[in-house]
Amino acid sequence: MALATIGVCYYPEHWPREHWSEQAAMMRSGGIELVRIAEFAWSRIEPSPGHFAWDWLDEAVETLAGENLKIIMCTPTACPPLWLVERFPEILPVDRNDQPRRFGSRRHYRFASEVYIDESLRISQAVIDRYAGHPAVVGWQLDNEYGCHETTLSYSEDDGRAFQIWLEKRHGDIGALNQAWGTVFWSQEYRSFAEVGRPNLTVTEANPAHQLDYWRFASDQVRHYNAKQRQLLASSQGSDRWVTHNFMGNFIDFDHFAVAEDLDVATWDSYPLGFLDQGWFKEEEKLRYRRIGHPDWAAFHHDLYRAVGKGRFAVMEQQPGPVNWAESNAQPLDNAPAFWGMEAVAHGAEFVSYFRYQQLPRAQEQMHAALRLPTGDPAPAWATVTRLAEEFRNLDANESVQAPIALLFDYPSCWAGAIQAHAPGMAQLESAFHYYSAARSLGLDIDIVSEQSALDGYEFVIVPGTIIIDPAFVARVEAAGASCLMGARSGSRDEHCALPETLAPGPLQSLIPLRVLAVDSMRRGARRSFSYGEKNFEASRWQESIASDLEPRIRCDDGAGLWYSNDNHHYINAHVPAEFLTAVMQEIFTQRDRAYRPLPEGLRIRRRGSLTFAFNFSPEAQRLEVRDAECVIGARDLGQGEYAVWQSPRD
Repeated sequence: MALATIGVCYYPEHWPREHWSEQAAMMRSGGIELVRIAEFAWSRIEPSPGHFAWDWLDEAVETLAGENLKIIMCTPTACPPLWLVERFPEILPVDRNDQPRRFGSRRHYRFASEVYIDESLRISQAVIDRYAGHPAVVGWQLDNEYGCHETTLSYSEDDGRAFQIWLEKRHGDIGALNQAWGTVFWSQEYRSFAEVGRPNLTVTEANPAHQLDYWRFASDQVRHYNAKQRQLLASSQGSDRWVTHNFMGNFIDFDHFAVAEDLDVATWDSYPLGFLDQGWFKEEEKLRYRRIGHPDWAAFHHDLYRAVGKGRFAVMEQQPGPVNWAESNAQPLDNAPAFWGMEAVAHGAEFVSYFRYQQLPRAQEQMHAALRLPTGDPAPAWATVTRLAEEFRNLDANESVQAPIALLFDYPSCWAGAIQAHAPGMAQLESAFHYYSAARSLGLDIDIVSEQSALDGYEFVIVPGTIIIDPAFVARVEAAGASCLMGARSGSRDEHCALPETLAPGPLQSLIPLRVLAVDSMRRGARRSFSYGEKNFEASRWQESIASDLEPRIRCDDGAGLWYSNDNHHYINAHVPAEFLTAVMQEIFTQRDRAYRPLPEGLRIRRRGSLTFAFNFSPEAQRLEVRDAECVIGARDLGQGEYAVWQSPRD
């Protein structure tokens, strides 16, 4: 059995029917086995209300099946047609300024719209009834990229009424809500749930607890919407097919762990160069990795979505060339599409599907590259992806195994951090990535976990400044006997976005006895210097004043404590450079007899069963040796954008 398979996103509705057979045959000859179709095809499936045109999609399905291609069928609900919007304009999302979003792009619907839920279930049921039993259909994608283009949070009057109902279910009575939100402040008290409005257009900042509950409500609407579509498939003829949704990179607007409870596999859309250009990275990093991507960005998301998918994940859209939506859109290195595909599989991906088969020379994404040019000729990525397909076939299946390190990621903490940022550069996603990248530079595999995850078997748990901490999670850390490394801002809010009664780090105080008395939120350019060993470092962005009987292991030059330890648990109370975090981790790992392997900048390794993968993101050539293993793909000397795979003897 092959380690993984290659897929592609395909839009037969974009091309004349007489091209379909040739396109399908070319896919098969290129090693493609999976084809995703129909996620944006509602207007072609149902051109007018109640009138279905199945002939073209029937033919497309049979054409693909004739080449023994397996199909991922989609519910086409990400783009409601114009006739539906004209008939029910109330389905449109409403932005923070109370302005309805308009028809003319995509994702123009509200998750809380009962009208739209009914319509989306109607069209989904029609597609499911038509194709669920087809032998070529092996999986289903529900909708497409939930929440993209800032559509998770909507502020219509209808959303507001649904929010009031949600609040009553959550809080029970209005007195409990007033207490949880602290509405005595600024005379914000409510007499009934019917009085609670939407947290937008307030004169100044809305109550953070109000905003956090609204975000929870919006996230629950996404979960409810997704679950409704999944229920249709659960009772269909093809109920044994797997079901997924394609999540996105750098996206935190709803709780992906909750939504994925109703999915079999988590998939995501990987665009390393677009997000490098748009991301928080330093200018020198953006230039250094301009054509290959940051060494840890895709890996972080692979590990995140493996956790979201309860161990099962894949890439539904893999960047094959320049994208069209970043400020600058770099041409990837020639080998980059295969490099990214192999990296996904190293982290456990079941398949890698490239976006898209052929580049459409019109509309919004005409400058978005594909595997084939608008003319049908091979694009630069075609040869490297066909070679990757052969490499996948030559590697035996290997299961991912539990890593020694667990890193906590929590979506409500992301929302709390966005609601009251308090300092620039302290977003939860960036902080989690900062700790993840430091640990990966030591050649260790990492699992990302949620607050509900089991922690048995982990040696180390990283809490990278996670704002809201569940006491049950802390109890599981203790029960696992793991060392815990906590970053600044950890446990700094309770579930209602209030300061913990015992101050930060809240429930984590059972691991490390200290309290945060104040925070120095530093403007850009402000620094507090400190030393570790023979090296000098600077803290920036955030530093906390600590009260504790513990003696700091490191102090800043001004005497303020920085690193505190209690047995095997550690707290760093400032935003510190990745190089210092790596040094701290080395000391902690050494104390626990955990072997590690510091890697040159830009070189990364990952293990999957008996396979070891190496990837060189660096412009400098790198050499890697793997003991007691045979190099089966590539070589030990790696240029930028090159990879190698070693096979160790199986137990």
